[in-house]
Amino acid sequence: MSHPPDLTDRRTLLVRRARALRQGAELFLHEEVADEIEERLSEVNKSFTAPAVVTAFPDLWRNRLPDARIVADDEVLDLAEGGHDLVIHALALHWANDPVGQLVQARRALKPDGLFIAALFGGRTLHELRTVLAETESRLTGGLSPRVLPMGEIRDLGALLQRAGFALPVADSFAKTVTYRSAFHLIADLRAMGESNALAARSRRPVPRRFFPEAAELYAAHFPAAEGHIAATFDICFLTGWAPHESQQKPLRPGSAVARLAEALGTVERPAGPVRDSGTD
Repeated sequence: MSHPPDLTDRRTLLVRRARALRQGAELFLHEEVADEIEERLSEVNKSFTAPAVVTAFPDLWRNRLPDARIVADDEVLDLAEGGHDLVIHALALHWANDPVGQLVQARRALKPDGLFIAALFGGRTLHELRTVLAETESRLTGGLSPRVLPMGEIRDLGALLQRAGFALPVADSFAKTVTYRSAFHLIADLRAMGESNALAARSRRPVPRRFFPEAAELYAAHFPAAEGHIAATFDICFLTGWAPHESQQKPLRPGSAVARLAEALGTVERPAGPVRDSGTD
């Protein structure tokens, strides 16, 4: 059976992350994600003694969880089966060529009733940049090439947890708007994050000289922020699931309820009438 083509050029991604680290990586979104994960862990009625973190930026997490095993987000994760009671996948899963495979590896690394938390960019992340680059390229060259990583919607990402065999799966997200002086400052920040274009299908052809100045003008016109700045959206998704264990709550089997819903609500049960289309498309 043929393999689908890779989404990510892993070699280029690693080179660009290494460059970001050499030049002083911009990790404010990673710090915000770490804060959020620490807050979520504080609300879990469970202590974790054998954590692991999958990350491209290990120093940040060594400071946060000094006892954690830190592993790179390689295609094959360096995690022992059943070796951990907590696995955090920290803002790297959006670049995975096989995200379900990453989740399955994380689940297998968990002890029964171990917790998995992933943070990744999703949905509308950089939708403004995607829009202006596509419009500029179409106007100047008459064609389009992949320039911004496609990212999953929250509903689809939640389904990946179930496919990977996690119990009690939950997916949620929040959008963060960051303002920049110009599109050039945004692009510089993406490079400093190690998040610039590493798509396998990206164009290798040089762009016209007018490309980025025109894109910057278009960005400023369509997505302005206060004081002459521009707005950029980062949609940060969180996936949470547990390694299955017999102590966990399980959904009731169909027909196994001991009381009718009508009785619980104190209403009268009536036969259902015909189903009508709502008239919406």
